[in-house]
Amino acid sequence: MWALPARLWVLSFLLWPLPVAHGFIWAWMYSLPQHSPDEAALSKSSSPMANGKDLQVTTCSQDRHCAQGLFCDKHFGVCLSLRQEGQYCRQDAHCTRGLSCMFGKCHQTVPDGQEGARCRQDKDCGPAACCARQHGEMVCKKRLVMDESCYVPPGGLAFSINQVCPCQEGLVCRAGAIDQEKAPEYQKSNWRCMKLSP
Repeated sequence: MWALPARLWVLSFLLWPLPVAHGFIWAWMYSLPQHSPDEAALSKSSSPMANGKDLQVTTCSQDRHCAQGLFCDKHFGVCLSLRQEGQYCRQDAHCTRGLSCMFGKCHQTVPDGQEGARCRQDKDCGPAACCARQHGEMVCKKRLVMDESCYVPPGGLAFSINQVCPCQEGLVCRAGAIDQEKAPEYQKSNWRCMKLSP
């Protein structure tokens, strides 16, 4: 008779912190105030602003539903202020004019073709650069110079997220002398850009 209520009490005791944790995790991920995303998205009450005025929370499904200087956070369905440099973002439309969302934060937009600029293929970059992934973003990166480490893993997540450019023209990636004292997994540091043998 008492087994079922006791189990329910234990279960409720174990689960009561979950809504709090849920709110903190989402707030950390999306840099929203420290409360649950449901509360942020569904709240219709006004919140005080620094200038003393109240800003009414506006629900949305497209950016055009939001006032100037705001974007529609489609995940939560609310209008939020455009992000400044260094603030968290999920896409370019979340950042103010002149900024791009790179690696999850708003940064100054790098001109096309320069190191750090977005690209789709090598021809989008300068002659001494290639188009490769950095933290998952396709960006222009410098080709590797003489004696620079050039090891590339055979695949896997590390290769998919962070890629390495090939060596500069006239150089090839080759393994150096094998160090017998090192374990095989550490031999990757022996791969270097070298001149082609005649």
